[in-house]
Amino acid sequence: MVLSLRALSIGAGDEVIVPANTYIATWNAICMVGAVPVPVEPDPVTMNIDARSIAPAINAKTKAILPVHLYGLPCPMSEIMALAQQHHLYVIEDNAQSAGATIDGRKTGSWGHINATSFYPTKNLGALGDAGLITTDDAALNARVRSLRNYGSSQRYINQEIGINSRLDELQAALLRVKLRKLDLWIAERKKLAGQYMEGLKDIHAITLPVSDDHHTYHLFVIRCKERDALAAHLGAHQISTLIHYPVPPHLQEAYQFMQFRHGDFPITEEIADTCLSLPLYYGFQQVDEVVESICSFYTHTKH
Repeated sequence: MVLSLRALSIGAGDEVIVPANTYIATWNAICMVGAVPVPVEPDPVTMNIDARSIAPAINAKTKAILPVHLYGLPCPMSEIMALAQQHHLYVIEDNAQSAGATIDGRKTGSWGHINATSFYPTKNLGALGDAGLITTDDAALNARVRSLRNYGSSQRYINQEIGINSRLDELQAALLRVKLRKLDLWIAERKKLAGQYMEGLKDIHAITLPVSDDHHTYHLFVIRCKERDALAAHLGAHQISTLIHYPVPPHLQEAYQFMQFRHGDFPITEEIADTCLSLPLYYGFQQVDEVVESICSFYTHTKH
């Protein structure tokens, strides 16, 4: 993401519109190039950036919109691209959680001017260590990011600018090329497992289920409920691991105290952080029925 921002010459004095409820890495990348993240609220249903919230945040300092395809569900890219074109802004997709997703016939990571994808081992398409990919159809941006990731050099020992060493290891690339052939199969399996969760939990009205969308790749299966912590403890007592993505939004992190945000500034984001719970879901997972049974047991005994 840092390389993508630098390739667009986004830096000090520039503002980048970003979801308030993303992982902190998205905000960090903006700050690392000297720009300012301008958070906006997500859609309360999809939990993705709300295109309607972007326009009011645009001003003379805005240089880019950075949508995040959270949990594997694509953002409304047609609306975002139209808005960006209207205001002459760049779009950079954070495609970390949605590799392989398609919206309106196009893959995520192919909409923006330049885009970043993560191959962290737990992703739908994961390496055996930290790895990532940048995509663009702009030849000039392609050339610049290739230089920036190689110490600012496009010709050996000749450095046009200050860059970094951010080259993907060849062994990781070879592994990912093999795994890429199975990505669609793995996503289909995730959708099947998500469907089992949807069916098994549909009658528990205290739970808000993820959006049922054919474009969703279900990198994470995230439910929401007011008794999140008690439910997580109950599942843990039955040897069912859960996680919270993410318990503290960036604007309330100590690292961003300098931006002087307060509790209540982004109520939708904060409500999601207080109620979200990620259930186990991965290729080959065979215990969906056990998880559903345990959740149903919790609500039966607690009379929710």
